[in-house]
Amino acid sequence: MEMSRIVDKHVLSPNVKLIKVHAPEIARAVQPGQFIVIRVDQMGERIPLSLMDWDGQEGTVSIIFQEVGVSTRKLGMLEVGDCIHDIVGPLGMPSDVKHHSTVAVVCGGVGTAAAHPIARGFKETGNHVISIIGARTKDLLILEDEMHKVSDEVYVSTNDGSKGYKGFVSGLLKDLIMRGSGLDFVYVVGPPLMMKSVADVTRPYGIRTIVSLNPIMVDGMGLCGACRVTVGGEKKFACVDGPDFDGHKVDFDELVQRLRTFSSEEKRALEHLQVEKCSNCQ
Repeated sequence: MEMSRIVDKHVLSPNVKLIKVHAPEIARAVQPGQFIVIRVDQMGERIPLSLMDWDGQEGTVSIIFQEVGVSTRKLGMLEVGDCIHDIVGPLGMPSDVKHHSTVAVVCGGVGTAAAHPIARGFKETGNHVISIIGARTKDLLILEDEMHKVSDEVYVSTNDGSKGYKGFVSGLLKDLIMRGSGLDFVYVVGPPLMMKSVADVTRPYGIRTIVSLNPIMVDGMGLCGACRVTVGGEKKFACVDGPDFDGHKVDFDELVQRLRTFSSEEKRALEHLQVEKCSNCQ
């Protein structure tokens, strides 16, 4: 673990930011599907974040995150030249981006950041890659141009129909399946309910579907047990057994319930942060 300096920063959409961080050891070792755990400051919580990209020669990793809690709000306040207190990684099992034939990479919201290196990996192993990216509205879509560069086909869905297909990515995926897209494999990353919906779409067709889970984590090394999930009736730790699991076997209801465990504490922490910000402005 070491202090890592921010070398670049961009605002992609409301509350969604991209930062590039100097972390040469991680940049040289990371593989698609792996993640990092960071602490913004010495007293901060440890939060898992997916990597959108990395450059081993430059020694940098790129992270896209949405400001939803105190830690991500604090991370979003940092500017170029500031340091993140510590970064641990790469963690988790790399994704199995082997050759299938036709692969769909389905993602929603900031899950598109984690999907980008996966789509690139499948493309590099000779697959025909169909990427489906979704958001509530067109203003919240991210990395559309980047996904075009690593995909053979890209489809967009928005809940309000402001761009592309009107509806959810699961509906768009079902339409593609019904039209005879010849999918052999589906990889999904995004909100839990979205991943569950996609798995429900592919199950009747027997299309193998892998989901990337991001439950609550603390140490990221399988010691604390905070990230346990139920897959096929067995307990797994997402940080060391995953983050990729068979989407047809994940107990999503349990996952969603566990993600809500600290919702009241998170609300109070956000209120406290807002009070601190207001006090500093006086």
